[in-house]
Amino acid sequence: MIRLARTNRSLIAEWWWTVDKWTLLMLVCLMIVGGVLALAASPAVAMRIHLPPFYFVYKQLAFFVPAIVVLIGVSLLNVRQVRRAAALVFAVAFVLMALTPVLGQEVKGAHRWLQLGPVGIQPSEFVKPAFIVLVAWLFAEAQRTPGIPGTALAVALYGMVVAVLAVQPDFGQLMLVTLVFGAMFFMAGLSWGWIGSLAVIAVAGAITAYSMMPHVASRVDRFLDPESGDTYQIDRALDAVNAGGLFGRGPGEGVVKRILPDAHTDFIFAVAAEEYG
Repeated sequence: MIRLARTNRSLIAEWWWTVDKWTLLMLVCLMIVGGVLALAASPAVAMRIHLPPFYFVYKQLAFFVPAIVVLIGVSLLNVRQVRRAAALVFAVAFVLMALTPVLGQEVKGAHRWLQLGPVGIQPSEFVKPAFIVLVAWLFAEAQRTPGIPGTALAVALYGMVVAVLAVQPDFGQLMLVTLVFGAMFFMAGLSWGWIGSLAVIAVAGAITAYSMMPHVASRVDRFLDPESGDTYQIDRALDAVNAGGLFGRGPGEGVVKRILPDAHTDFIFAVAAEEYG
């Protein structure tokens, strides 16, 4: 039996005494909450598309173990190893992400997924954490060593990522990456000139997307004027929230979730509101 005393210099002991235990606990709690919500939301959807009731639940649970392994494995790395891992993950995932418009499966008008044997992956989900680590490193290097063009390289990485996301198209991820990058840009203490330039580019990109892509224009129009298009799923999500009230119907007692098309993915919060309040 391994004793995790402070004098123990083994890898596991060093990890235990240096890891942020509150963050670790919160991550585990998030995983458990995700499993509970999958159990609440997905059976109705699975049966509606002629799959076993707990198909999505088992799929969620199947990824718990590798997720924990990756989480703990990365936390064992030092800063330099994390940067190297991020660079490797970004390079591989970016290439795969660039291939999705050509080789990816079309889902609801977009090519965001690649089928690798029996497993389907969304490369952009791997690009995001690696991108954040690399951009943070580049911003830090730009502050530490003025001769290194860290800021320009970070902006170049951002441009590469958003360009591919726009081609897929995946404007949800594009906006998320833009918001995170903008926040990091601001926290890095860079000049208002850089920040203003990024803001102008973001506004110009949004106007271009609205003008040239009907899918984006339709979503914006429906948000501003619900009567301008189909809002069935939004309406049902609001019905679920209203039905749950303050305290919810109770675990497994949701009714509106049975007719909510994406109850197990984009609208899972509506299921949580209906059942848990």
